[in-house]
Formats: sequence, C-alpha cells, structure tokens
Amino acid sequence: MLDRVTIIKITDAVRARPRTIQELAVLIDKNWRTADRYVGQITSQTGQIATRTFRGGTRGALKIVYWNALEGARGSAYQEQLLAKITAGRRKEDFSPFDIYQFVPENRRKAFLQQTEVSTHPEIRYDTLLKNAQHQLLFFSGNMSWIEIGPNMIRILEQLAKKRVRIKVLTRVDITSRKNTEATLAINQRVGWDAVEVRHAEHPLRAIIVDDTLASIKEVLSPQQYRASELKKKTFIFYRISDPEWINWLQKVFWHIFSQSVDASTRLAALDSVSELTFEKGRKRKK
Repeated sequence: MLDRVTIIKITDAVRARPRTIQELAVLIDKNWRTADRYVGQITSQTGQIATRTFRGGTRGALKIVYWNALEGARGSAYQEQLLAKITAGRRKEDFSPFDIYQFVPENRRKAFLQQTEVSTHPEIRYDTLLKNAQHQLLFFSGNMSWIEIGPNMIRILEQLAKKRVRIKVLTRVDITSRKNTEATLAINQRVGWDAVEVRHAEHPLRAIIVDDTLASIKEVLSPQQYRASELKKKTFIFYRISDPEWINWLQKVFWHIFSQSVDASTRLAALDSVSELTFEKGRKRKK
C-alpha cells in the first residue's frame, strides 16, 4: 500500500536526480511492478514527478522517472514572469491568456473569437474537448459555472470516470459554486472510485488541459473594462494550444497551485456551519 513515507522516499530521490523504476524499487524494497504502480499513483495525484520511456517497445526499453514540479524547473525567465502573474491573480480579469498564446509556435496554436460563451465550433466545444481525454483532465475554473454551460457535462464526466480518466479541478469553493461542486464530486459515489478531486483556489485562469496533448484557455472581455467606444459587447476568446512545451508548463502551473490549495470537502464542511438567518412571519425586524 502506498503510504506517506513511501511517497516522500520516492519524491525525494527523484528530486535529487532522475531515477529508473528499478532504482526506486530497490529504494523502497518492492518489486519493479509495485514501484511502477506507485510512481503512476504519485504522478496522477500530485504531478510532482513524471515518466519517460526510452526505446519503447523493445527488450531494452528504459523507463525514467524525473522531477516535474515548477520549483525544480521553472522554465524561461518569461515563464517565471507569467507564473508570478498567475499566482498573484484572483479573478479572470487579472491575467490575459494571450500572454501565453503569443509565444506558442504558429503551427501549434489556434484562436477563436465570438460573442457567446457556448461555442458550436468542434475544436473548442466543451463536450468535444472532454470526450477526447484518455487519462487525465485538469480544470482551471472560476466557480464551476462551466458545468451548466456545456450540454450534459456531468454525464460526460461520469462516462470518462468510468473509463478511469482522472479529473482534477481548481476552483473557488463557496456558496456560489457549492451546488456544482457537490454535483461533480457525487460522480465518485456512482463510479466507485475517487475519479474527481476538487480543490479550492482563487486564480485568473479559465482552462482545460486534456492529457498531454491539448490545452484550451478562455478569455472573457467585458465592456465595463474598457472605454465606451472600445468594446460594445461581451466577447469571448478561446485559445487552443497543442505545443508539448507549453502544455507541460501549464500542467506544472496547475500542480503548483493544486499542491497549495484546500480540499473541497474541507470548504464544504465549513459551509455547512453557516446558519441562515430567518424571521418569523408577522414579526417586525428590530431597527
């Protein structure tokens, strides 16, 4: 069974330098298969480590485990600036995804502008994006409102969970998001495993990362943010990114925030203690 002591042993060893699965097996006194399973669990639960297989499909295949957290590999100076903006932001107006999009190679990016939040374009439709997931979905969310935007979102997530796709969500867990948060977490009871994990975090990103292959980031432009003549209608821009380097960096940003956030169950339990004040009929309020 994977316990906290074993997790620390593995992550500390990988943080020092990349390791083979066999090295980790010796370290924790387990066989290769068990060590490989533990690495997979830590990867999916924390994102701190990742694996790469060299010479795959041959008898000489070698699986390497490496450190994947931002603290060990922050990326370029510009990416560090972006990370600082993202971690400092609280609302979607605090960060423009175009700051990321502009540096993605042209053949690895697309952008779509429209006046409605629900898109019919197949490349950025929520339900289409989610259905493509094979292993993992990472959501940067504001207050889980996307659950109500897309058609049959809960059903789609449940279908993915039944296929053993892990679903992680960073969102603001409060009174406004409680209903959608509880509806999403309820998927776990129906599929029989902890497929969905929601954590409370206030951040400016609105994005979906599908496996290691695709990221879709939404930007919302409101007339209130501009002068009267600059923007007449609320506008939505969807940035689609397929560049491995930037997807990997966005994943690291997700796990960086995720590791410092509060589990949704803690927030929901605290919300249960908030009492609603009511007044009896016919009774006058004291002034």
